[in-house]
Amino acid sequence: MEPIFELNSVSYTYLNRFPALKDVNLTFCAGEQVAILGANGSGKSTLLAILNALNYPSAGEFRAFGHPVTEAEFDTLEENAFNRFFRKKVGFLFQNPDIQLFSSTVFDEVAFGPLQLDIPEDEVRQRTEDVIRMLGIGSLRDRAPHTLSGGEKKKVCIASILATNPDVLLLDEPTGGLDPRSQAWLVGLIQTLAKSGKTVITATHDLNIVEKISTRAIVVGEDHTIRADRDSASVLADTELLVDTNLIHRHLHRHGKLVHEHLHAHTHGHEHGHESA
Repeated sequence: MEPIFELNSVSYTYLNRFPALKDVNLTFCAGEQVAILGANGSGKSTLLAILNALNYPSAGEFRAFGHPVTEAEFDTLEENAFNRFFRKKVGFLFQNPDIQLFSSTVFDEVAFGPLQLDIPEDEVRQRTEDVIRMLGIGSLRDRAPHTLSGGEKKKVCIASILATNPDVLLLDEPTGGLDPRSQAWLVGLIQTLAKSGKTVITATHDLNIVEKISTRAIVVGEDHTIRADRDSASVLADTELLVDTNLIHRHLHRHGKLVHEHLHAHTHGHEHGHESA
């Protein structure tokens, strides 16, 4: 498979003194479905932000589509050819949808991305209508995004990403704050996108969805290093790894004279699970 992202000895430090990632070496290939797992504060969102060229390594090198990605190249007033190529290829879903929404109506929000890609206006309109229909948000098209529910906002954010038809989707805690029905819808959408050949990389600490949305899992430890990078099933079966990286925790329960150990997953609803969690 063709490499699309390569991180070589990448570290990232906030304010020159708070480490978020340490010596990360990873390669992501076209068409992969990858889950990035880690407890809150481990650095998984920082890793996703580097993949989207929102943050730049404090040390090491990040390459995308075979091209070095640097702050000097991306943070310029004049967009260059690679910058535009990258933004067309990669779509990013923020953990908080309010960061992503700024247009006066849902229709304008979904149309904004394609309009930046010099697509003819008729095609932009058709593409926007198609995505709104596909995601079932037609009733919202004239609503102001800030008036929507959390789940509706997330759907609009996803629609705005899909309207640009990126090859790579980076999703930061996509099921966070969603009700069970919306979570199931989103998992189904991710599966559909994967079947269509998209590369989907999802940062999450919700272990319940990992095997449904990924075949590869990368675990970021609380020490900000990569603790595991292998198939999703074996990562989820590795109880010691999950406990050690604070993705699940042990509870002892006493029933009369018997003491039982249970494992609890750190999911959004704090659902209780056992070793299969």
